[in-house]
Amino acid sequence: MSGLGQLREQREAAAVERRREQEFLRRSRIFNARLRTIGIDKDALDVQVKERKIQEAIEKARHEKFANDMKRNDRLMCLLEEQQKREIKDMNKALKEFQKNQTPETRREFDLNDPQALKKDRPARVSDTDPRCTISGMQKFAGEDLNYEQRMKFQKEQLREWSLQQQKDWKTALADQKLADDLYDKYRVEIDRKIMELQRQEEESRRAVCTATKDFNRIQADELAYKKELDKSQTLRDNMDEITFLLRGDFLSENPAQALSPLGDRVLVDRWKGMSPEQLMAIRHYQKEQVQENLRMKEQERQRDAEWDRQRVQAARAQILLEREQQRQHRERRRDLDFMNAELSQEQRAKNIYLKEEAYSNVPTAQYYAQFNTTTR
Repeated sequence: MSGLGQLREQREAAAVERRREQEFLRRSRIFNARLRTIGIDKDALDVQVKERKIQEAIEKARHEKFANDMKRNDRLMCLLEEQQKREIKDMNKALKEFQKNQTPETRREFDLNDPQALKKDRPARVSDTDPRCTISGMQKFAGEDLNYEQRMKFQKEQLREWSLQQQKDWKTALADQKLADDLYDKYRVEIDRKIMELQRQEEESRRAVCTATKDFNRIQADELAYKKELDKSQTLRDNMDEITFLLRGDFLSENPAQALSPLGDRVLVDRWKGMSPEQLMAIRHYQKEQVQENLRMKEQERQRDAEWDRQRVQAARAQILLEREQQRQHRERRRDLDFMNAELSQEQRAKNIYLKEEAYSNVPTAQYYAQFNTTTR
């Protein structure tokens, strides 16, 4: 228990000491003339300003790094594009050289158009017992055996003539194709030279246009600045003249004479500066007369209302008396009518009794009971 008490006392002492320090800091802030005049925490603001500058420096460094990276990437892209253009140019050049130096023997489809193909190829059969001449091969038919040398010789001569003719046609076609390729290459070279010349002329024209545009824009900017300066000076002079005119004019000086119309005794509303004392006195006198006239009219109206009220009271009283007289007469008529109705009712009842007695005395007993029963029902 003693340990807990000491710990509590230490905590309380520490809290008291902390409050004292806070109070001392508060007093130092309050009684400090500079801080009290500013009314803010200057140290905290200085720290915030320093942190803001550090943050701005970091942002600036990051932006510069991004800008440098973008520039480097742009240079790399330009280099890659130039390299790609050179590679495409080299490939086109190599393709043209390959097509120019290629011979018919090195082409891929030469085996289909070889004029010596028949000479290089083996005959269909060497002898009649050639094992390659199978039934399904269809290389040996009746009348095509090797005994017919003359016929085969003629056929070979004919084939040779055909082959020579085909070779001659093929060489002519190759020569024509080569001539066409040469003409096409010369045409392409001339077109490329003209395109390069046109591009160079276009770049020079664009450069000249840009230079002329820049000079024109500079001249326009100088003229615009000079014109703005002249407009500013003219506007300043106009404003000063207007201010001087307004200060010396009748509007700000409130001259009453400016409200009079030059065409007659008419007041110009947009220039009226108020009424004169005589006009004000006349208006007040007229207002007093209006007040007296209103009072007189109100008195007459009050007397007229009083007379109407008296007449309405008399008429209401006469109406009440008339209604009472009518009610009294109605009650008397009602009473007389009730008395008359009672007398008539008694007379009618006596007459009915008399008639019934007379009728009962004149009928038999059976009819009397039957009539009695019917009457009862």
